[in-house]
Amino acid sequence: MARTLRIKDHWREQQLFTGRLIVSIVIVLGLTGLVIGRLVQLQVHQYEYFSAQSSGNRIRVQPIPPIRGLILDRNGKVLAENTPSYQLEMTREQVPDMADTLRRLVASGIVQEADLPELKELLASRRSFDTVVVAERLTDEELAAFAVQRPHFPGLEIRARLGRSYPYGTAAAHVLGYVGGISADDKKVLDPVEYAGTTHVGKISVERSFEAELHGTSGHEDVVVNAHGRKMQMLNRVRSLPGRDVILTIDMNAQLAADAALRGRRGAAVAIDPRNGEVLAFVSTPAFDPNAISAGLSRRAYLALQEDIDKPLFNRALRGQYPPGSTIKPMVALAALHYGVTSPERRVGCGGAFSLPGSSHRYRDWKPEGHGSINLYSAIEQSCDVYFYTVARDLGIERMGGFLTTFGLGHVTGLDIGGEQAGLVPSPAWKRKAFRRPADQVWFPGETVIAGIGQGYLLVTPLQLAHATATVAARGQRFQPTLLRGSRNSATGTIEYEAPKPLPPVPEQDAARWDAIIEGMHGVMHGPRGTARAVGLNAPFQMAGKSGTAQVFTVAQNQKYNAKDVEERRRDHALFVAFAPLDAPRIAVAVVIENGESGSKAAAPIARAVMEAYLQGTTLTASTGTPAS
Repeated sequence: MARTLRIKDHWREQQLFTGRLIVSIVIVLGLTGLVIGRLVQLQVHQYEYFSAQSSGNRIRVQPIPPIRGLILDRNGKVLAENTPSYQLEMTREQVPDMADTLRRLVASGIVQEADLPELKELLASRRSFDTVVVAERLTDEELAAFAVQRPHFPGLEIRARLGRSYPYGTAAAHVLGYVGGISADDKKVLDPVEYAGTTHVGKISVERSFEAELHGTSGHEDVVVNAHGRKMQMLNRVRSLPGRDVILTIDMNAQLAADAALRGRRGAAVAIDPRNGEVLAFVSTPAFDPNAISAGLSRRAYLALQEDIDKPLFNRALRGQYPPGSTIKPMVALAALHYGVTSPERRVGCGGAFSLPGSSHRYRDWKPEGHGSINLYSAIEQSCDVYFYTVARDLGIERMGGFLTTFGLGHVTGLDIGGEQAGLVPSPAWKRKAFRRPADQVWFPGETVIAGIGQGYLLVTPLQLAHATATVAARGQRFQPTLLRGSRNSATGTIEYEAPKPLPPVPEQDAARWDAIIEGMHGVMHGPRGTARAVGLNAPFQMAGKSGTAQVFTVAQNQKYNAKDVEERRRDHALFVAFAPLDAPRIAVAVVIENGESGSKAAAPIARAVMEAYLQGTTLTASTGTPAS
């Protein structure tokens, strides 16, 4: 049987080859088109974008933070400055044995072993040629110890940096505040361009309120870097502009006198110039050390400050709210004169207690045997409670409270640092809202009676009390309290001063009315029966003042208050207000001492010390509060 031979089909093979060639050409052309299209997109449409990116890899803009402005008192004394602080910095790529280096740093005492994990994490997060701060604000002993061992620590250098320093320490802490590291919350409100390179920002008080003036303007330098980001060459440099120096109204003589007199107590003292509203002293005790906080407290140390029972972080001068006690009696007396419910000559009989018609409740006078027949002048001089119970009843809470608000009570004064509390001047409308009482159960006559001697719901801050006292000293003229006296261009020395800010005055009063209450306040200090005559004795100038004692808790009708039987923190607060010189007042002071018991004994000497320091220019040392030799 013959075999069948298969003949090769060249035509079919040619068709197959041609088909595959066409598909290959289409694929190649398609891919070539994609490449060309991408090249056109990169080289034409996105040229500027990638050109800028390329330049950014070659040229880097490095910020130059400005030098922070100084803070000065009214006489040019430096309250906050920038001082060199030495810190230890490490460049990781220059350290041959990291583990051994860290071990020896711990052994030398420069680094705490508890801080090693955080330090290792920080080193790992930075590039090998970046410098990392190992220890801040080295002491002289630490500097000396490291200098001896310096050859054995390759890759570590001591460098000087500018840090914030407060020469007067705690004495001006609550008025100045402090600076601290920029937080996430700070970044939300700060200009990222202006604060590029800046590590610290004002946190509270003056440092925070005048941050815009103190910070200055950032500069920058354009540098050429290599592919690893290392600086190779500087192309251009724009210098930063230092912040303006802030000049405060504070007089450090008065400030130190108040701080020294209040040391060891919980309280506050504020002094104001009645002629323009300038704050001359602003002290809250106990206080904190702003140098320690600005240097960077550990979390444990800061929590200890927060949890301290005496609240050193709490600004009592600005935020403390206290019953004013008898310190408001001159203002209540002026209200009574204004509405014609009394006169300087009217006499009221004081038998040691007061009762409302139809009531058996006795509102006691501080003097159990009473003051006898007494007029307005003597009522202020001797602080007769019964007299003011009587005029408060005759005035009514609406008229009395409304008149007190004209002195600035019950409202923030507008001081140019944040956080001020408004205090409280009560009224039936306020009580209805606060307690949600029915209309016929809102306000009771007895509440009006005790408000007349500064008790009950009435609350003031030491700042408000000083402002109201300055208003009395200026016979009704009011100015917004201020801490900013001006600012100075640190480069040229040019000073721009702030103008006083007048506020609506107390309703116009006859000069005789002002004479009556000021004469009574003068009697407090220099009269034969004045409650603070011992403090006014042999004073180098004539003063006017008013003592006050504010109850912390209520004593029952059948009980007698005895401070010896009361726990210290439940004893009465001591208050005192004063101004001097009598004929041309230049300073008005308010002092509050928590649980100080007696305004005339505890607070009045402090007020006199502050006025003497300001009017006579007594210089005190920051560390001891004693006159400097």
